[in-house]
Amino acid sequence: MQFLILLIGVLVFSFYLFNQPPMFFNQYEVDQVKKSPYAAQYNQLESGYTQAFSIRKQKSDDLVAAFNSKNDAQIAAAKSALKIADNSVLAIRTQGINLMKKNNKDANADDTNYVFLTFVTHYLPRGLIGLLIAIIFLASMGSTASALSSLGSTSAVDIYKRIINPAASEKNYLNASRLATVFWGLVCVGMALYASKVGNLLEYVNQLGSYIYGTMLGVFVVAFYLKKIRGTAVFIAAIVSEITIIILGLFGVVAYLWLNLIGCALVIIIALTISMLIKTKPVSTA
Repeated sequence: MQFLILLIGVLVFSFYLFNQPPMFFNQYEVDQVKKSPYAAQYNQLESGYTQAFSIRKQKSDDLVAAFNSKNDAQIAAAKSALKIADNSVLAIRTQGINLMKKNNKDANADDTNYVFLTFVTHYLPRGLIGLLIAIIFLASMGSTASALSSLGSTSAVDIYKRIINPAASEKNYLNASRLATVFWGLVCVGMALYASKVGNLLEYVNQLGSYIYGTMLGVFVVAFYLKKIRGTAVFIAAIVSEITIIILGLFGVVAYLWLNLIGCALVIIIALTISMLIKTKPVSTA
């Protein structure tokens, strides 16, 4: 799934090398600056952007031809020319963003979350657009409902029932589960409001998830395929791996996507090592 998500990004990027994208993908901010006293300057920048994109498209075609020729010198020259043309496009785009900020200092200058949506609404068939939006809402509602249900049940059973009030009635536990669900729902709303300000949401989620996905995968791999390893060894391996992953991530030792692989491998290796060094007592079957 992660590979397909990243592949979509690469394909959309490649598509916009040969098909002109908007100078800025957030149409709301564009409309605001076009209604301002800076409209004429912005329109002029858009004209320059169109010309600069035409040059970049030609350089992109030249790079494709260079790759087909398999001539290293030609490929290097084409890459250099494309980089120069791309810098010209980015410079004009930056001027447009500066105008938006000049018109409104609170304008959202990050449009990365609008790139794929713009592609969908402009280039996919109408029926497919509706189907895709329905799928997105369906996946969002399904994942949110299951997450809230799991969090509420875990909070009520593992925390409230076992630690806080073990002798309560079933109705009491039901009410506790409902309150826990409401609490976690508010937490999710707060996180969603915060996430709207972090810029590239997909990249942010992947960065955050990379701290735990690898360790979780390692635990499941050990549980399914290395059943002779006991829970104590896996628990210790998970703790050590998670600490290592946090250190690697915070200090930027490796790119965040590698944290998934490293975390999974560390859990497996450390758990195997501990299981060989520590002889655990066999579980009684009586």
